[in-house]
Amino acid sequence: MEIGLGLAIAGASFAAFLAACGSAWGIAVAAEAAGGVLTEDPDKFGRLLVMIALPGTQGFYGFLGAFYIMMKINLLGGGIPVSLNAGLQLFFAGLPVGVAGLVSGYYQGRASAAGIFLVAKRPEETGKAIILPAMVETYAVLGLLATILLVSGIKV
Repeated sequence: MEIGLGLAIAGASFAAFLAACGSAWGIAVAAEAAGGVLTEDPDKFGRLLVMIALPGTQGFYGFLGAFYIMMKINLLGGGIPVSLNAGLQLFFAGLPVGVAGLVSGYYQGRASAAGIFLVAKRPEETGKAIILPAMVETYAVLGLLATILLVSGIKV
């Protein structure tokens, strides 16, 4: 029973950790691009802030996935006995949001950087520049949805 609980906690941890790493990586990519643009035109900060922050959502999705697993095993209330089978299921259920967050966070940062470079040359295209990285967001949301549906179907 302790191994099952440990695996479930590991699944929650991977969900949060991987997605947070993706967010940090994506924000860093976007911030590097914005830093270059802002050295030339500091007045564009407001236009660029949204695109810098967009990759940060993956970390929140990973946290939500982890929280959902923690609630399933009543971790905040001391935890409940979790079989090895259920622990493995919960471990793997945490991976969609974690891995999707890691990968999409990085690529959303790259898409944000492209949008930032667009705004540098054509500030009137800010709306279009935000849409580009927002398209990548879809797959982070799908990872979260997969984790929620998987966790919902697991009996502990």
